[in-house]
Amino acid sequence: MNKLFFEESREQSEIKSIIVSKYFYAWANVVKRTAKARGDNIAYIDLFAGPGRFKDGAKSTPILVLEKTIEDNDLSQMLVTIFNDLDSEHTQSLKKEIESLKGIEKLRHKPIIENHEVGEKIVKFFEKLTLVPTFFFVDPWGYKGLSLRLINSVLKDWGCDCIFFFNYNRVNMGLGNLNVKEHIDALFGEERADQLREKIEDLNPVDRELTIVEVICDALVEMGGTFTLPFTFRRADGKRTSHHLIFVSKHVRGYEIMKEIMAKESSYHTQGVPSFQYNPARRTEGLLFELSRPLDDLGDMLLEEFKGQTLSMIDIYNMHHIGRPFIKKNYKNVLSKLEGKGKILVKPSADKRRKNTFRDTAEVTFLE
Repeated sequence: MNKLFFEESREQSEIKSIIVSKYFYAWANVVKRTAKARGDNIAYIDLFAGPGRFKDGAKSTPILVLEKTIEDNDLSQMLVTIFNDLDSEHTQSLKKEIESLKGIEKLRHKPIIENHEVGEKIVKFFEKLTLVPTFFFVDPWGYKGLSLRLINSVLKDWGCDCIFFFNYNRVNMGLGNLNVKEHIDALFGEERADQLREKIEDLNPVDRELTIVEVICDALVEMGGTFTLPFTFRRADGKRTSHHLIFVSKHVRGYEIMKEIMAKESSYHTQGVPSFQYNPARRTEGLLFELSRPLDDLGDMLLEEFKGQTLSMIDIYNMHHIGRPFIKKNYKNVLSKLEGKGKILVKPSADKRRKNTFRDTAEVTFLE
């Protein structure tokens, strides 16, 4: 089954690889400064790495990550990469692709390629280590091997972020299948999984999906992953979800960076607000959490929440955007509109600013 996944070479898989590789490079450029000052390396770990390319020749995530590393003088000397896959055919293929990369000899640390089953042994190994800053990518075909303990075993240390593949279809079916109870319990935590099974029993498909993804994100937050962000992948007809890519970080800066990346890779935007989904059919349906609120609502929310207050634009953004779909430019756009309607006062005012600009430092007063 896993081989078929890589043979299909869907555009979905390429979007996923783009999101992961873009975040890797942004993350690396943030953490490398501190790591370099400490004399530390940084690391990228992919436990379900797959082959180096999809069947049609498209590059998989490990190749994209290594290409970015080769191009960067600091990263080429600092990054430790570990690629694991239980399938030896995958790792042999990946090894050949890596060896053929132009400039691969520039890397100070030769990529490590392993063949291990992801389970209790790997979790215990990571739990005992104090890791250097690590970007952790977990992309199993289903859910076997994916657990809260596995994610936390890496996320626990400074500078460590994680993004993982959440196969909604298989998890949804697995919740009602006692034969895979052990794997589902490991994914959610046993008590939480039992509560979830009861909670979703009579829910319609949309509410069921919302609940399942909300529960896994809540579990990650309780574990210490303060900031979570899901990106939805829809099937070709746009009617059903195939899977989610879920990002988790302990730092708001990582959340902000990933939010901008996922926004750019979204299939469509409504009034400039990103959908946070890849949808081949481009259907405008509801998303997770508050990710379906249109830009029209943002102005009303800001007027209500900040009534009578004076804050900078960047403070408004920082205080309001967590858990919502809006990106920085959405806030600037809606504040400009509110200014034009006379509902807020801005310093400097519109006539003293360049056209269509709104500074991060602009002072905004919300009228009573």
